[in-house]
Amino acid sequence: MGIGQAIASVVFIVCLYISWQIRQVLLLVFTAIAIAVALNQLVRVFQRFRIKRPIAILLSVSIVLLLLAGFFILVVPPFLDQLTELAKLAPEGLERLRSLTSWLQELIPEQVVQDLRNWGGLTQQLRALMFSLFGNFLTLFSNSLGIILNVLVVLVLTLMLLASPAPYLRGFILLFPASYRRRAAEILQQCEVSLGGWVTGTLFNMGIIAVLNAIALLILQVPLALANGVLSGILTFIPNIGPTLSTIPPILLALLDSPGKAVAVLVVYIIIQQVESNVLTPLIMKKQVSLLPAVTLASQLIFASFFGFLGLFLALPLLVITQVWIKELLVKDVLNQR
Repeated sequence: MGIGQAIASVVFIVCLYISWQIRQVLLLVFTAIAIAVALNQLVRVFQRFRIKRPIAILLSVSIVLLLLAGFFILVVPPFLDQLTELAKLAPEGLERLRSLTSWLQELIPEQVVQDLRNWGGLTQQLRALMFSLFGNFLTLFSNSLGIILNVLVVLVLTLMLLASPAPYLRGFILLFPASYRRRAAEILQQCEVSLGGWVTGTLFNMGIIAVLNAIALLILQVPLALANGVLSGILTFIPNIGPTLSTIPPILLALLDSPGKAVAVLVVYIIIQQVESNVLTPLIMKKQVSLLPAVTLASQLIFASFFGFLGLFLALPLLVITQVWIKELLVKDVLNQR
């Protein structure tokens, strides 16, 4: 190994170490990139009507801000009222759940009860994991200047990337050898297409799930249908784990009326999630890089272990980008070369 190669290896190791030390900051940067890619889809729609890019960016940001303002004005106040009512009704639902559990224990054989207790221990472990993730989330922001500062940083980075993405793209491409820079630009373009398709499809799925669940809960006459519908839509952003967590509040509320209604809520949620997973997602995200369910779940566990709650929240877009690079760089350009 020559002196140049040795220096390059040392520099590479140092860069990896520094990247690991600032991994939370890099996640915030990636958040800004993901938002910029999503907004860029809207910017390009305006540009098709021959609107200049600065004006298109201003219109896109204004539309998003108006939507957020409308959401907070029209939805958040009644949603908070319903959440307050949910907090008041939750203890009664838990008490009904304990009564139902006691009644089932009288009917179920002792061996099955023992197995259920073992599952209860697993549930406690999962609950401890969720509290740990939430604790990591709090630690992330408490060690920085606060949520507001982080949000402002992400917004500023997003606007910078939107206003002039070319210099940042060229700077990133310069990190590759000269002979591979054109290929790296092609891979980055595929990453943008995949990430944009994922963002669009995810937002559409969140809206569909929220509407369907709210309508179903209204039909079943479960209290707080709006709050639970919105909650299910938001938690859809986190596949596998999110939809499972979203079933808990409506089931507890349904138990206030009868166990049969709670079972009906569970069945309806399962049906809606199956329709979303097997029908909506394949149709909407056909241009997106395919994500295997097992790989999706494993990525969530891995990113959550390394990066805490923010890693869990960004696991899917990170997986989309990682899969594109593995497919194009490792498989096509390295392993498939003879």
